[in-house]
Amino acid sequence: MTGKFGKVAVLMGGRSAEREISLKSGAMVLAALRKRGVDAHAFDPREGGIEALKAQRFDRAFIALHGRFGEDGTVQGALEYLGIPYTGSGVLASALSMDKWRTKLLWQAAGLPTPRYELLDARAAHADVAARLGLPLMVKPAREGSSIGMSKVTSVEKLAPAYELAQQYDDVVIAERFIEGIELTAAILDDEPLPLIRLETPRVFYDYEAKYFADDTRYLCPCGLPAAQEARVQEVALAAFRLLACRGWGRVDVMLDRQGGAWLLEVNTIPGMTDHSLVPMAARAKGISFEELVVRILETAHAG
Repeated sequence: MTGKFGKVAVLMGGRSAEREISLKSGAMVLAALRKRGVDAHAFDPREGGIEALKAQRFDRAFIALHGRFGEDGTVQGALEYLGIPYTGSGVLASALSMDKWRTKLLWQAAGLPTPRYELLDARAAHADVAARLGLPLMVKPAREGSSIGMSKVTSVEKLAPAYELAQQYDDVVIAERFIEGIELTAAILDDEPLPLIRLETPRVFYDYEAKYFADDTRYLCPCGLPAAQEARVQEVALAAFRLLACRGWGRVDVMLDRQGGAWLLEVNTIPGMTDHSLVPMAARAKGISFEELVVRILETAHAG
């Protein structure tokens, strides 16, 4: 059955700031596909390039790249040009979802809940921004993932260094009202939401270290919400996913405030697939093994 996929490229590594995590995700995906009898091969775009991808005559691609040049529509466009079906969202959805600012603009236009924010630059009057949005704030580069370049700001004096850190990764920097409450993530597989995961960390926020390396991060699945409330959060997450034209699989990050309101943070069109990753965890709660998950994702591959 798995022979129907032909020769499969597992795209991993790349040249974004998330290269290290992509290599881990790709290695696990590659091993799982091979265990299921798929003719899968590792392919690092940083090493090979589009010419090598074409020369090796791949029939299908599983994208395990994170961040720019992998999750932002660039590789998706190259694969469409080559006529190679690939996993995950298309060019438009990938580009939009990678850009947190434009994602928020679309959600706001559609009436979906997302925290208030402002764009920061070197000339911004930080005290005025803090007064308008209220503290604490999350300061983040608009087009990075894995919490890279992000800071939680609890005083006006910390806004400038937070901006400088984020600006190292992107010229577009967002200051977003921090929502106090429960952090949730909604994995989506083939247009169906998986069980929500509740994230708890003793750190200031769920940062890069907490996501990939820390052993003190807690993942609760079931998430502990009443079934009706969990279903409402899943509905909001799926609406946010669909609005950006996402497809195949992905993950929507949500904050639940103390009054029970859900606030959309961002969409990950190619979530991590490491041993600390959330989509495999949500899939297990649904009775889907890691190997089955990667095969099901591969089945959703499309040509454009």
